[in-house]
Amino acid sequence: MKRIFPLALVVCTAGAFPNATKAQEKVEIFDSNISMAQVLAAQKGWCDALITISQDYRTGGLAKAKATATKVIDQAYAYQYGPVAFKPTLASGSQTFRTAKEGALAYFVGNDPKFPNDKGFALTPWRTCTIKNQVIQLNGSSATTMGNVVFTEMNGAVTTVDKTWTFVREPDGSVRIVLHHSSLPFSK
Repeated sequence: MKRIFPLALVVCTAGAFPNATKAQEKVEIFDSNISMAQVLAAQKGWCDALITISQDYRTGGLAKAKATATKVIDQAYAYQYGPVAFKPTLASGSQTFRTAKEGALAYFVGNDPKFPNDKGFALTPWRTCTIKNQVIQLNGSSATTMGNVVFTEMNGAVTTVDKTWTFVREPDGSVRIVLHHSSLPFSK
């Protein structure tokens, strides 16, 4: 599906169309630019959602976690508009890239025979999730971020991943992930 991100729409200018009414003689500006606040809110929302999925798994089991993860993916990612460039941290081989929602859901909650290596990243007993951006680039209706996400488990174990996201502000004003690349830091 094609994305359209209007910056300005000229309904018509005075005299440009002889049959235009006074109400039509205007220029409507649609601000589709993504803001720093929206990007930071989307990142925080992603972290908060991960913690919620983890808590739901502990309190309500897999069914509750899967229902929450489905809602999160629908809100945070742009799968409803087409493929998303999603490369999760712990994926390899033919299942490295998750361009469809089904693959993202399997990564977060596991238990999908089509993705037998997925154990459910979001089912880990996470306590906190913190973003440490190294760069944020705002470019019209999109933004790309790169940095680290630090996850802390209930037992205090810490996992740090390198994370790159591209967010797009959709015409309805929602901000969604269209690229998600995650990897473990290089170690010698």
